[in-house]
Amino acid sequence: MNKDHTETGRREMTGAEMVVQALRDNGVKHLFGYPGGAVLPIYDELFQQDDVRHILVRHEQGAGHAAEGYARSTGKAGVMLVTSGPGATNAVTPLQDALMDSIPIVCITGQVPTALIGSDAFQECDTVGITRPCTKHNWLVKDVNELAGVLHEAFVVATTGRPGPVVVDVPKDVQFARGIYTPPQTAPRVSYHPKLDGDMEAIKAAVELMAQAKRPVIYSGGGVVNSGAEASHLLRELVDLTGFPITSTLMGLGAYPASGKNWLGMLGMHGSYEANMAMHDCDVMLCIGARFDDRITGRIDAFSPNSRKIHIDIDPSSINKNVHVDVPIIGDVGRVLEDMVRLWRATAKADKKALYPWWEQIARWRARDSFAYSPNSDVIMPQFAIQRLYEATRNRDTFITTEVGQHQMWAAQFYGFEKPNRWMTSGGLGTMGYGLPAALGVQVAHPDALVIDIAGDASVQMTIQEMSSAVQHNAPIKIFILNNQYMGMVRQWQQLLHGNRLSHSYTEAMPDFVKLAEAYGCHGIRCDKPDQLDDAIAEMISVKKPVLFDCRVAALANCFPMIPSGKAHNEMLLPDEATDEAVANAIDAKGRELV
Repeated sequence: MNKDHTETGRREMTGAEMVVQALRDNGVKHLFGYPGGAVLPIYDELFQQDDVRHILVRHEQGAGHAAEGYARSTGKAGVMLVTSGPGATNAVTPLQDALMDSIPIVCITGQVPTALIGSDAFQECDTVGITRPCTKHNWLVKDVNELAGVLHEAFVVATTGRPGPVVVDVPKDVQFARGIYTPPQTAPRVSYHPKLDGDMEAIKAAVELMAQAKRPVIYSGGGVVNSGAEASHLLRELVDLTGFPITSTLMGLGAYPASGKNWLGMLGMHGSYEANMAMHDCDVMLCIGARFDDRITGRIDAFSPNSRKIHIDIDPSSINKNVHVDVPIIGDVGRVLEDMVRLWRATAKADKKALYPWWEQIARWRARDSFAYSPNSDVIMPQFAIQRLYEATRNRDTFITTEVGQHQMWAAQFYGFEKPNRWMTSGGLGTMGYGLPAALGVQVAHPDALVIDIAGDASVQMTIQEMSSAVQHNAPIKIFILNNQYMGMVRQWQQLLHGNRLSHSYTEAMPDFVKLAEAYGCHGIRCDKPDQLDDAIAEMISVKKPVLFDCRVAALANCFPMIPSGKAHNEMLLPDEATDEAVANAIDAKGRELV
């Protein structure tokens, strides 16, 4: 290997050396991967250096979700390395997950030698073909002299504009071949130049519309978090200046603090009553870095029918895709917000008194206390478990990941986020098994922080083998399992749609999570009594190694409030109305198709 790391000029090296050098030059400190025949030359190079730390996972899906957790919590690209064939196909789920949630991932895959491509060779698949629909862009590199440029390009494409995953497929003969390495600064730049600055006329029109609003609402999404810390700061400034109420999608939590006085809580299918009602009845909607997803809008033709809509998004394809908007602004959220704040200060006179009737209406909706649940002194209610976890961890340097299902919604409802980049969850794809490897990725990026995966007993078993990775790499992640012995969300939908016929949603062979923890070399805790919960959580936090916490919760608790599928925002089913009959009749025949 060429030992001269200080030299920045072009120099000769093998393809495998180029991969490692390109990682170095793009500031990569951690790499999540799993070796195999088609990437052994790269692994040999990794062995001979100390700049890039490799985290060995137990399954390629785990590598992808760990890279996502890493990326989401740092704002940098997450990097993964997998072999050809099954290595690449196992990466498809995290790639699609990252695509839908706009997470920057650089995935390097090995490939069979170029001479064997198309011959159905051992561990061959058409990686570029398979990953084309689930990446932002992908490349098959057949010439070693193009490898360095493609790798630099991959980092640019993954992290600029609307972030997303990319794949670089490197055949084995290219890894052995020698060629000229070009550093990033001299590598030919990409033709991809996303528009960052919003059109000033459109921003002016938006500010004018906002200034006239009587019933405004700000609808913020994951795009604010992706844009960086400054965007979240500017969002808070805009809310203070305007006095507007603000809600957020699942992906956008933390960009505006949960303790902020203008906060309405999350919106959408399991969002707060006040957020959904405000969205339905508003006259001006300012959508910032969100994409009008179906879990947010409910029935499209009944979505906020009387409002004028402003949509800020860096991705032109998201504008007018699902919902028609009146003022589209294409650009980076941070830059547009900067212009918007400046313009508002210069031209708009915020008449906060004019918003009094609107805030009075919101107060009446808030008073419904839509997240209320019946307390219980015998059994741990899942909502209570999250509340106690929040109280025990809110003043620490805490990062939360989740799996997918009821526990995910309860976490979003009851855990308050004050900062961006602290909440990692699978929003768009809804991937069970996301949270545990994502927590590993977050812990690798923030070794001294408290990282907790709020999990479900079914979801956690999808990628539980990554506990072994956490032990190996001394990552003291805490897996807080809300164990209700069911696939809770599946059971809830079976109750809603299928006459409570619980087809295969009860997990009859549940493992003993405490023994499982011990088998992996972790710490296991079990708790089933509300009065013992605080002490058990304190034990979980104090243990300096990975923990599996089996929190036994009420088996049949449902996640409310909810907008039944096929219904409008103002037709929410609230917890105090959710009788067995109401639940059974909540969704009509048309709504069933939309679940």
